[in-house]
Amino acid sequence: MLKITEPFHGAVVNRRHGEASDGGLKIIVRGEAPLRDKVTVNGQPAQQAGAAFSAEVVLREKETDIVAVAAGARGRQEHRVRVVWDRHSKPRYRFSIDDNSFFLRDIFKQGYKSLFDCFYPAGLRDLNRKYGAKFVLNIYYATDDGFELPQFSDRYKGEWRDNANWLKLAFHAYTDKPDRPYQYATGQKLGNDLDAVAGQIRRFAGEEVYTPPTVIHWGMLQPAVLPVLAKRGVRVLSGMFRRTSGGYDVNYMLDDDRSEWLSRNEALKDFETGIVFSMIDLVCNNTPLDRIVPMLEAVARDANRAEIMDLFTHEQYFWPFFKAYLPDHFQRLDAALRWVTEHGYAPVFFHEGLLGGAESMDSREFSP
Repeated sequence: MLKITEPFHGAVVNRRHGEASDGGLKIIVRGEAPLRDKVTVNGQPAQQAGAAFSAEVVLREKETDIVAVAAGARGRQEHRVRVVWDRHSKPRYRFSIDDNSFFLRDIFKQGYKSLFDCFYPAGLRDLNRKYGAKFVLNIYYATDDGFELPQFSDRYKGEWRDNANWLKLAFHAYTDKPDRPYQYATGQKLGNDLDAVAGQIRRFAGEEVYTPPTVIHWGMLQPAVLPVLAKRGVRVLSGMFRRTSGGYDVNYMLDDDRSEWLSRNEALKDFETGIVFSMIDLVCNNTPLDRIVPMLEAVARDANRAEIMDLFTHEQYFWPFFKAYLPDHFQRLDAALRWVTEHGYAPVFFHEGLLGGAESMDSREFSP
């Protein structure tokens, strides 16, 4: 049976997956075919050794169909895959923080003069000033003690706007509980909750601060609801794509083949919705301080994951009243940001360009 085994259908490829060639990216296509068949790839004869074949293909467009054809005694077979070329790719990282609600509740209750009178956004601002880091805070509509976003004042809107170059807000879920709130939810439920949070962000922080979400609480959805997200501007969804005894988890319920591939690679596009799935590289609250750098170094040694660092943590571990409080949580972020900065990774937002790979991504903006 004819099959292209590399690249994988939907793979996002960059300069680390091939070599520059006359304005394009030359990659190697590999696969398997019946022994006696003659194989062509995009019309050119492939090299064959037993059942294996290979061929060079130069990518020149953002998306390219790769078509292998095998012809022999049993007739003609065809297998095709489509790949995405990250043409403007450069080493970059994004930092996303989940489960945010405590800092908004704290600002509301304390009535601070400035957003940054709260230690948590103040600590993030320190990291921005030190490394140029950019953060997306994924927020809830309501907390279990009765606080809801409509209670949050819009009097900080100017301050939000002044810091929108490095600090964004996005939908995460309506509330923290129950766990896995959208795993079996309808598209209407997901869309309504997203719209409610997005509307509040726009009200109290402004359009400049809102960004489409890249992480839905618990990372589990019915595939049928993905168009609901795409319609609302979602371009990327990050997950863990980890294998458990019950199957793959935190994988947006993608099929096993794509989940397994993503567990070893950087990014994969779903062509039906246009959404790119990204593999999370580091979760700071799960990684001891002395393991931050070794984990990043291991990712950087893997050409299939080294170009984009998808960094992550959760808000609650910053707060002393939280049962699993981490006193060194900011130190963990500092260690991760120091490493990516020293190794030439630029901060980006995933909704700008392809996974943040916009041509303008070189301009790092620091808060005043």
